Amino acid sequence: MQKFRVTHRFEFQSIIPWYAQWIREGRLKVSSAWNTAGIRFTVQDPCQVVRKSLGDPLAEDLRFIVKAVVGEENFIDMAPNFSNNYCCGGGGGFLQAGYPQDRRAFGRMKFDQILATGAAYCVTPCHNCHEQIQDLAKHYGGFYHTVHLWTIICLSLGVLGENERHYLGEDLKGINLPAKKTDAG
Repeated sequence: MQKFRVTHRFEFQSIIPWYAQWIREGRLKVSSAWNTAGIRFTVQDPCQVVRKSLGDPLAEDLRFIVKAVVGEENFIDMAPNFSNNYCCGGGGGFLQAGYPQDRRAFGRMKFDQILATGAAYCVTPCHNCHEQIQDLAKHYGGFYHTVHLWTIICLSLGVLGENERHYLGEDLKGINLPAKKTDAG
């Protein structure tokens, strides 16, 4: 819109700063208390919202959220990170373009970057990143799992249902399950 000087009356926003604000205000009551096993997490900075749009402030909010839900001591950052983080190779339509070998070859650098953290999970707020990073783990034999940001927030809130855990590892599948309703209540 800026490039073609299109007049508009809206602002592009991401949900990530809203999550961070709600956590800071105590309106979104997340907790890392569920992570007693010390499961380690890293985070993917999506190209579109970090490098191409909203920049490092969004990446800082993303890390704040992840640390709040998994525990600061259980967060391992990638290097490089923030606006300098590597692209996963799945964005810009490449994930759906029909060239999986090329996409995976491009994503190999991201795969190696995730492995270098030693994290068991890579948190992604972007669907394209999630699918690409998950595919890279399957294709190259990675030991990490991929989890969407909202999924890990829900897990920390104790509202992630049993049927919403199919792509989590065995270490998270039974953690912090919501209480089952009984006939009595």
